Amino acid sequence: MLTAHLPIFRRIGLGVVTALALALPGLAQQAPQPPLVQSEMPEPAAPAPVTDAAPILPTQPSTTPTTPLQQQAAPAPTAPLPAAIAPAETAHPQTDYSPWGMYQAAHWVVKLVMVSLIFACFVTWTVLVFKMIELAVARARARRSVKTIHAAHSLETASAELSDKTDPAAFMAQAALVEYRRSDPAIAAAGPDGVKERTRSVLDRIEVQAGSRIRKGTGLLATIGATAPFVGLFGTVWGIMNSFIGIAETKTTNLAVVAPGIAEALLATAIGLVAAIPAVVIYNHFSREIAAYRQSLGDAAAGVERLLSRDLDFRHIKTGG
Repeated sequence: MLTAHLPIFRRIGLGVVTALALALPGLAQQAPQPPLVQSEMPEPAAPAPVTDAAPILPTQPSTTPTTPLQQQAAPAPTAPLPAAIAPAETAHPQTDYSPWGMYQAAHWVVKLVMVSLIFACFVTWTVLVFKMIELAVARARARRSVKTIHAAHSLETASAELSDKTDPAAFMAQAALVEYRRSDPAIAAAGPDGVKERTRSVLDRIEVQAGSRIRKGTGLLATIGATAPFVGLFGTVWGIMNSFIGIAETKTTNLAVVAPGIAEALLATAIGLVAAIPAVVIYNHFSREIAAYRQSLGDAAAGVERLLSRDLDFRHIKTGG
């Protein structure tokens, strides 16, 4: 029975094989190719160089799924700089570095030092103006009185010509005449030495008083010239001390942080030198001018003594002594 059906089975199998042979090429074209497995691990990509132009910000996580190989090759995100190593904020936020701006940003102690030194500068130039006028007027009057004394023939004539004058040289002539008249009754018995000694004492006191009067104000110049640099140095030390305190508080040695405070401190020293140097120069100038003025008073006193000696000699001749 099976033998009878063999031809039928053979025909069915041949048809199936023929159908499969026709269908396989189309299925081969439509089927996707299987992924090739890499035999070696890919090299990780080199991280991009970090520049100083801008800080690297962390990127947003991607929603695209990644393979384990891609996760291993991707570089780790760069974290932002911690606050400890971030650039410290400046301790002096002012942007005006002019002298007035530095004064406003300075500590109150440094401000007090600067104000006192500026006041010292004002005093120095005020004394300069007033003493120049006073010395010029005093020396001109002394020269006129000395000429009058040298041109006079007697003490009484010189005193009369200088009666309307108020300078020390005119006072010398008038004081000598007063002493001569008071001593006149005793000159014949005691001699002229006593009146000369007393007149010399009076003239010396007038000269000393005139010198003390003309020197008023110059002591301030000497004080300012001697102390202003040290006062400015005190302000500088105080300002630099505050700058070092700022370094300790900000925990940074950046020069931009401490430079404004140091500049404010050095400004106090500069103002101290501006106050001291002119004061010393002006004081030395006035010392020379006062010495010349006192020399003129010395010439006037010498002229008065000569007039007194001449009057005493003529009096001796008239009395027949």
